[in-house]
Amino acid sequence: MRQKGKVAKPTSAWPMRLVLLFFILLGAACYAGKLPLYVLAGYALTSVITYLCYAWDKRKAQQGHWRTPESTLHLLALFGGWPGAWLAQHRLRHKSKKRSFRLMFCLTVLLNIAALVFWFIN
Repeated sequence: MRQKGKVAKPTSAWPMRLVLLFFILLGAACYAGKLPLYVLAGYALTSVITYLCYAWDKRKAQQGHWRTPESTLHLLALFGGWPGAWLAQHRLRHKSKKRSFRLMFCLTVLLNIAALVFWFIN
Protein backbone atom coordinates (compact mmCIF):
# COMPACT_ATOMS: atom_id res chain seq x y z
CA MET A 1 0.00 0.00 0.00
CA ARG A 2 1.56 3.28 -1.16
CA GLN A 3 0.96 6.54 0.64
CA LYS A 4 -0.31 9.48 -1.36
CA GLY A 5 2.53 11.46 -2.90
CA LYS A 6 5.16 8.72 -2.53
CA VAL A 7 6.70 7.26 -5.64
CA ALA A 8 8.04 3.71 -5.55
CA LYS A 9 11.73 3.43 -6.34
CA PRO A 10 12.63 1.06 -9.14
CA THR A 11 14.27 -2.16 -7.95
CA SER A 12 17.80 -2.99 -8.98
CA ALA A 13 18.39 -5.99 -11.23
CA TRP A 14 21.70 -7.02 -9.63
CA PRO A 15 20.22 -9.07 -6.73
CA MET A 16 18.28 -11.14 -9.25
CA ARG A 17 21.38 -11.55 -11.39
CA LEU A 18 23.49 -12.69 -8.45
CA VAL A 19 20.86 -15.17 -7.30
CA LEU A 20 20.56 -16.47 -10.86
CA LEU A 21 24.35 -16.86 -11.04
CA PHE A 22 24.33 -18.75 -7.73
CA PHE A 23 21.70 -21.18 -9.06
CA ILE A 24 23.58 -21.59 -12.35
CA LEU A 25 26.75 -22.46 -10.42
CA LEU A 26 24.80 -24.89 -8.23
CA GLY A 27 23.31 -26.47 -11.34
CA ALA A 28 26.74 -26.77 -12.93
CA ALA A 29 28.12 -28.43 -9.79
CA CYS A 30 25.20 -30.89 -9.83
CA TYR A 31 25.70 -31.57 -13.53
CA ALA A 32 29.42 -32.20 -12.95
CA GLY A 33 28.57 -34.68 -10.20
CA LYS A 34 30.11 -32.54 -7.45
CA LEU A 35 26.82 -32.00 -5.64
CA PRO A 36 23.67 -34.11 -5.53
CA LEU A 37 20.64 -32.70 -7.34
CA TYR A 38 18.70 -32.48 -4.08
CA VAL A 39 21.02 -29.66 -2.99
CA LEU A 40 19.83 -27.52 -5.91
CA ALA A 41 16.22 -28.52 -5.27
CA GLY A 42 16.62 -27.78 -1.56
CA TYR A 43 17.97 -24.29 -2.18
CA ALA A 44 15.17 -23.58 -4.66
CA LEU A 45 12.40 -24.82 -2.36
CA THR A 46 13.80 -23.12 0.73
CA SER A 47 14.25 -19.88 -1.21
CA VAL A 48 10.63 -19.89 -2.37
CA ILE A 49 9.40 -20.61 1.17
CA THR A 50 11.63 -17.86 2.57
CA TYR A 51 10.47 -15.32 -0.02
CA LEU A 52 6.85 -16.14 0.86
CA CYS A 53 7.61 -15.75 4.58
CA TYR A 54 9.07 -12.29 3.93
CA ALA A 55 6.02 -11.34 1.87
CA TRP A 56 3.71 -12.62 4.62
CA ASP A 57 5.67 -10.73 7.27
CA LYS A 58 5.58 -7.50 5.27
CA ARG A 59 1.83 -7.83 4.80
CA LYS A 60 1.34 -8.44 8.52
CA ALA A 61 3.57 -5.44 9.32
CA GLN A 62 1.48 -3.19 7.08
CA GLN A 63 -1.68 -4.43 8.78
CA GLY A 64 -0.24 -4.03 12.27
CA HIS A 65 -0.61 -7.75 13.07
CA TRP A 66 1.59 -10.34 14.72
CA ARG A 67 4.92 -10.67 12.89
CA THR A 68 7.25 -13.50 11.96
CA PRO A 69 10.15 -13.55 14.46
CA GLU A 70 13.42 -12.33 12.99
CA SER A 71 15.09 -15.50 14.27
CA THR A 72 12.78 -17.55 12.03
CA LEU A 73 13.72 -15.47 8.99
CA HIS A 74 17.41 -15.88 9.84
CA LEU A 75 17.09 -19.64 10.28
CA LEU A 76 15.40 -19.93 6.90
CA ALA A 77 18.27 -17.97 5.34
CA LEU A 78 20.87 -20.06 7.15
CA PHE A 79 19.33 -23.31 5.93
CA GLY A 80 19.49 -22.29 2.28
CA GLY A 81 16.74 -19.73 1.85
CA TRP A 82 19.07 -16.75 1.64
CA PRO A 83 18.60 -16.28 -2.14
CA GLY A 84 14.85 -15.92 -1.61
CA ALA A 85 15.40 -13.70 1.42
CA TRP A 86 17.73 -11.45 -0.51
CA LEU A 87 15.30 -11.11 -3.39
CA ALA A 88 12.49 -10.35 -0.96
CA GLN A 89 14.54 -7.69 0.80
CA HIS A 90 15.20 -5.94 -2.50
CA ARG A 91 11.94 -6.49 -4.36
CA LEU A 92 9.56 -6.08 -1.42
CA ARG A 93 11.74 -3.56 0.43
CA HIS A 94 11.28 -5.54 3.60
CA LYS A 95 13.88 -5.95 6.33
CA SER A 96 16.33 -3.99 4.21
CA LYS A 97 16.90 -0.96 6.46
CA LYS A 98 17.43 -2.39 9.94
CA ARG A 99 21.20 -2.58 10.39
CA SER A 100 21.25 -5.32 13.03
CA PHE A 101 19.01 -7.51 10.88
CA ARG A 102 21.17 -6.96 7.78
CA LEU A 103 24.35 -7.81 9.68
CA MET A 104 22.88 -11.05 11.01
CA PHE A 105 21.54 -11.83 7.54
CA CYS A 106 25.03 -11.39 6.05
CA LEU A 107 26.41 -13.73 8.70
CA THR A 108 23.81 -16.39 7.84
CA VAL A 109 24.68 -16.10 4.14
CA LEU A 110 28.40 -16.43 4.85
CA LEU A 111 27.85 -19.44 7.11
CA ASN A 112 25.61 -21.11 4.55
CA ILE A 113 28.05 -20.57 1.69
CA ALA A 114 30.97 -21.72 3.87
CA ALA A 115 29.10 -24.96 4.65
CA LEU A 116 28.32 -25.44 0.96
CA VAL A 117 31.95 -24.87 -0.04
CA PHE A 118 33.15 -27.23 2.71
CA TRP A 119 30.77 -29.90 1.41
CA PHE A 120 31.79 -29.19 -2.18
CA ILE A 121 35.53 -29.62 -1.55
CA ASN A 122 35.17 -32.75 0.59
